[in-house]
Amino acid sequence: MARILQVVAPLLLLLLPTGLRELLSPTTTIDHQPSEGAANGGGTTTGGGEVLLHPLVLVPGLTCNELEARLTDAYRPSVPRCGAMKGKGWFGLWANCSELPVHHYVQCFIEQMTLVYDPAANDYRNLPGVETRVRGFGSSRGFQRNPEHTTWCFEVLRHALEKAGYRDGDTLFAAQYDLRYAPPVPGQSSEVFSRYFRRLTRLIEDASEKNENKKVILFGHSFGGMVALEFVRSTPMSWRDRYIKHLILVAPVLAEGLVQTLQYFVSGSDLMYIPTVTQLALTLRPMWRSFESSIVSFPSPAVFGDRPLVVTARRNYSAYDVEDLLADIGFGAGVEPFTRRAVPKMTSFQAPMVPTTCINGVGNNDTPEQLVYWDGDFDAEPEIVYGDGDNTINLISMLAFDEKMRRQPEQNKLYKSIKLHGAEHGTIVTEDWALKRVMQEILEANRI
Repeated sequence: MARILQVVAPLLLLLLPTGLRELLSPTTTIDHQPSEGAANGGGTTTGGGEVLLHPLVLVPGLTCNELEARLTDAYRPSVPRCGAMKGKGWFGLWANCSELPVHHYVQCFIEQMTLVYDPAANDYRNLPGVETRVRGFGSSRGFQRNPEHTTWCFEVLRHALEKAGYRDGDTLFAAQYDLRYAPPVPGQSSEVFSRYFRRLTRLIEDASEKNENKKVILFGHSFGGMVALEFVRSTPMSWRDRYIKHLILVAPVLAEGLVQTLQYFVSGSDLMYIPTVTQLALTLRPMWRSFESSIVSFPSPAVFGDRPLVVTARRNYSAYDVEDLLADIGFGAGVEPFTRRAVPKMTSFQAPMVPTTCINGVGNNDTPEQLVYWDGDFDAEPEIVYGDGDNTINLISMLAFDEKMRRQPEQNKLYKSIKLHGAEHGTIVTEDWALKRVMQEILEANRI
């Protein structure tokens, strides 16, 4: 009887819908949030004695990256006070967000952060006279601090890693990036990310050399997951074999897309928190729409199909109708960069061909699935229809990525998918019970 079940069970699995089949796959692990008492008890269980640590490079989520700016004579400010820093060297532009309203710099911040799409180069650039650079590259302590969420940006994770034996600048590193840009896929140019990828390559090679030529674990959270994945894909296979021990993606924002990015683009985003600013999302919306990173994770038609994602009394918009939506919200200028920069990412997939673990939160039925602007007022907050996911990334996107990774037989052997029931997008690396599971996978990657 047992032998019959061994033969029949895999066949029955094939009869299930794709989403359920992926969740029940032998390479998918589903963990549930423990009860309150269990969640707070004990430390991370690793077993197997002491772990010889491989160097670890952290790639953070979008708004955790700090930026500095320098204004040259070519800069033409919209108001005189925005030129006050001209000729005075580098200063923190996106660094301490609390200082922006104190120094009445919000308008200048928006102007100096804004990107311009260059159709001739099919790339993005700063405004003339504005130079920018990433602050704190290489250090796991060099992240943006949000006064409303002091535990965000790997602060809690870093403490857990240090408790496990990791040390900043020795075995623990970070690869901050310019949050406004997005990593290119093969065939696309990106002046900013080409420099970043070269810099990250050197960081990984130096980290390996510093640690007796051990391979490096690359860890990306949220948008940092997309950055880490595209970086690995961009490297020669021989380099990956030599330097990459494991790729760990936690709640990654990927090319399969998510509905929430449409909400942020249409109505504005408050991801870049600035205290005391009224109507923050609408205030920052023109700046946000100029970022390449704001358009690259729109829902993919291959994943979301023709289901209505944005609903108005006049018409509905599916993933196939994004160009129409951009025009109807009054941002027709976004059509060309969307079709030339974002769409190719949706249709390009290459398995990283390194050991990969992907950890997602599921079971949070507060993840946007449909946005309703019934009267067509795109300046207003939409009514939202929610579904499953991690309150940011839709479950359907997670499962589509799992399916792509398993479609490549050699990558399938190297791929592990973990679904943490009850874990949320932002707190999956801060909340105690979820963080313990993440730490478990980091230490396991060291052992394999």
